[in-house]
Amino acid sequence: MQIPFFEAIANSRTILLAGAGGGFDIASGIPLYTYLRRLGKKVVLANLSFTALSFTDCQAIIPGVYEVTAESGDVPYFPEKYILEWIRDQGETPAMYAFSNKLGVRPLAEGYAALIQAHAIDTLVMVDGGTDSLMFGDESGVGTIIEDACSIVAASLQRMPLSFLVAVGFGVEHFHKLDHHACLENIATLIKSDAYLGAVSLTKEMPDGESYLKLVAYLNSRQPTHMSIVTNSLASAMKGEFGDFHPTPRTGNSEQFINPLMGLLWFFTLEGIASRITFRPEIEDSRTMDEVAKGFTRYRNMTQRRPLKKIPL
Repeated sequence: MQIPFFEAIANSRTILLAGAGGGFDIASGIPLYTYLRRLGKKVVLANLSFTALSFTDCQAIIPGVYEVTAESGDVPYFPEKYILEWIRDQGETPAMYAFSNKLGVRPLAEGYAALIQAHAIDTLVMVDGGTDSLMFGDESGVGTIIEDACSIVAASLQRMPLSFLVAVGFGVEHFHKLDHHACLENIATLIKSDAYLGAVSLTKEMPDGESYLKLVAYLNSRQPTHMSIVTNSLASAMKGEFGDFHPTPRTGNSEQFINPLMGLLWFFTLEGIASRITFRPEIEDSRTMDEVAKGFTRYRNMTQRRPLKKIPL
């Protein structure tokens, strides 16, 4: 009962695995990274970064795109380096890149093109820790959609035949007021348009699940004041926690909904999602992330939103 995603990448040789929404998104892709490596595939890592990259001594391969190495300088917040450290401790030495979160769609697309050419990438897989990447833009609550949309549109401009998005952590954006009824409606829409490629559940018994829990613990130890809400929520769900459970102090003043669905990895075609972003015309020619934000705000101010609905269960 292999899902269509794994059938689609059966002949892939070199995969670019990239975090879409910034921060710790690439961490949510590490279980997929370890699985793909066991299949013998080469995997290059990248992430839209919230790190102050100009202070890390990372080399810029083109403006706004930096190579992260073990020698990159320490700064208080640098998940890309600490993820790379952990992977190197497992005996792997992948290339890791960080995209500045100041880039708009056009320069970010140039960054993707540079990595695809440099590493002869034949398959692109974007990763979202959460499900705001599945928001189209007209929902009542969209979470932190701006960075995800910028990355998705930029990556889709590469026109790669094998390009995908995986989202994990359903329910984690309860913290950011995401409309989960609309999220499920969007997934149904993507199913109808043949853009859905199946889902698998990450469990603590799997080798990839076990290693993910170790990665989260390592990241917590390396960045105790910047523990990721998403990665710790997913890890908590994998351990069987439920409901208003707070794995980090960062969510102390809100209600959480840790739940078993957080462990699902949902796979889609990238173009299937990119074509559904309703404000794409407002951001496609942006040069900065600020222009993306302004384009999104302009769209929201002119568009009627879907009414907020509760999941009737």
